[in-house]
This record gives sequence, structure tokens and C-alpha cells, in this order.
Amino acid sequence: MSAEIRPFRIEIPQADLDDLRDRLRRTRWTGEVAGQGWSRGVPVDYLRELAAYWADGYDWRAAEARLNAFPQYLTEVDGQTIHFAHVPSANPDATPLLLLHDWPASFTVFAEVIEELSRDFHVVAADMPGFGFSGPLAGPGWNLGRIAGALTEVMARLGYDRFGVQGQGGGAWAAIEIGRQAADRVVGIHVNGLVTFPSEDPADFAGLTEAEQERLARLQNFRDDMMGFNVIQSTRPQTLAYGLHDSPVGQLAWIVEKFKEWTDAERELPEDAVDRDLLLTNVSLYWFTGTAGSSANLYYEMAHDSSAWAPKERGTVPTGVAVALSTDVAIRRFAERDSDVVHWSELERGGNFLPAEQPAAFVADVRKFFATL
Repeated sequence: MSAEIRPFRIEIPQADLDDLRDRLRRTRWTGEVAGQGWSRGVPVDYLRELAAYWADGYDWRAAEARLNAFPQYLTEVDGQTIHFAHVPSANPDATPLLLLHDWPASFTVFAEVIEELSRDFHVVAADMPGFGFSGPLAGPGWNLGRIAGALTEVMARLGYDRFGVQGQGGGAWAAIEIGRQAADRVVGIHVNGLVTFPSEDPADFAGLTEAEQERLARLQNFRDDMMGFNVIQSTRPQTLAYGLHDSPVGQLAWIVEKFKEWTDAERELPEDAVDRDLLLTNVSLYWFTGTAGSSANLYYEMAHDSSAWAPKERGTVPTGVAVALSTDVAIRRFAERDSDVVHWSELERGGNFLPAEQPAAFVADVRKFFATL
């Protein structure tokens, strides 16, 4: 392992835990328009109960010990700290596999699958630059292209000349970008929560199946009704950061709303899809590392990076796509326009946070894809 990589353990000071509990107990609660459910945001009764559990029921130390069971490291690339868990397989011939989360997740979203994946892969689960222990940002300019280059360098420092990549949501875009930048090094790309967009060509809409039409309508609903977070984070991430950095309930609401909207549509509450303690571990990581603002900056960089939306050459790395039928928006013909899709699976359950929602199905699909390469 490179000398530039140093071991890391999560050790949150007790004073930070005491401060969190004190802030949660002193929350100045707002009212709400009665009878609206989730249509205008997170319901106050639900959030009050969840915050009370975070303060007096949730055990951070147990979560910390569980995460520390995974060997973790820090390295600096291009002036930016990168944090990752690295769990080599007992099989020396196993394929190295880089796991990439999106916002508002962290490397914790892979906690349910790292051990099982390590039977077949040398697992590297990274916090994206600006997220969790890979934050705060050292400066501006951390767009997807720069992130892809930094994470490719991390794999090189670990001695992995050839490796696979798995990404969810925004992490899927980063995985695909790594494949474009380092096609000679990436053996395969597996993604879930992939967002695909039609072009302005009317032919894109001809012959869509009923299921594909439903996904297209879902994408339009996402654009019309769920993009408030994107508008704020892509324009004024610093202004947003003050409220989320000072109020744990504000940070909790900002994240839990997405775990409600982007998880299995058949589930009523976020913790029906993702274990409540795992959800709070993820939120706690944002809180303790103070990365609400730096993580939001990825949206700013994307919105102000003309190259991010410019046409790109079709990727040549074999790509596998897992689609959750109740939530996802990916349409195969659009995905094939951008990538060499050789594996397409449609899963009955799950959503954007598939490794946390349906860990067994996630692991099985990753194994199945890489076994074909």
C-alpha cells in the first residue's frame, strides 16, 4: 500500500455527541399546514419522533464500532482529502471493486454489503470528495471529471491496475466518467439508480413500452415536483449550509426527505426501506463532519460546468444496469446511447439506495454482472 495512504479510525469526541443531543432536545419546532402528509415536505409529527429517537434511543457508539470494523484510510489527491474503507478479499485473485455513493448518502450506505462483497472482490468504499470524512472541500472545481480522476488515483495507490466500479445515483455518473477517463483500467461498470434523459429527437419516444412510459413520467414528476433541493444546492449551497450546519433537525429533515422519495415506492416511511439506525448513522456522519455545505457544492459544480452537459463519446467499458421497478427512471435505449450496456436487470423491490434497501439483491446483481466479464 502506498506510503501516501494513512490508517484512519472514526472517533467522534464525546463532547460532540453531548452537543448533538442538547441541540436536538432544544429544537424550536415549526408548525405545518394540517393534513398535507409528505406533499409539502417532512411532516412535523414524524420528524419530532425521529429526532427524539436520535437524541435518546440511537446508539452512535455502536454504529461507530460497526463502521470501524472495516479498515479505513485517508489519502490526499490534488489537495483534497479522500476517505475510504478497504476490505481485501481472502481470494488474492479477486477483482478490485470501487463503490461510489451519491448525495445524500455516504460510504455508510454500503455497510450492509461490504463483507459479503469481499468474498469475491477487493472492496474499496469511498466517501466522495466533500462528503463525510472526505470533507470539507479544499477548494472549488470538484466536478465529476475531477472526482473521477481523484478516485482513479486512489485505486492506483492501492496497487490496483485493473478494477471494477459500482455507483448509485450520482455515483453512477461518477462511475461512468471513471470508465471514460480510464477505459484501459476499468474492467466493468455496474450502476443502479441511473438517471437517463431523452434527447429532443421525437424518435426517442417512439415504441416505448408501457413500463418505459411510466419511467419517463416518473422522471418528469421528479423534475416538476422534487427538484427544490437541486435548485438550492446548485445555486446557493453556502447559504443553505448555515442552517443545516447549525441545526441537526434541519440536517435530518433535508436528508430523510430524500430517503422517503428515492426509496422503494411501496414503502410508507423511509425506515421501512432503510434500517432506521443505518439512516441515522448516515445523517450523523454529515452532522459530525460538518459537510452539509461541501457535499451540496457538487450540485453547484455540475450546474456551472458546461462540459458536464456537453455531448460525450459513447463509453466503451462493459456496463451493467440494475433498475428498481417501483422507483427508477432508467430507459435502456437511452442508457445504451451513452454506454456499452451488456447487462440489464429489473428488480421488483428497492430504490436509489439499493445496497441499503435490498442488500442481498444488490450483491447478487453485482456478482452476476462481473461474472460475465
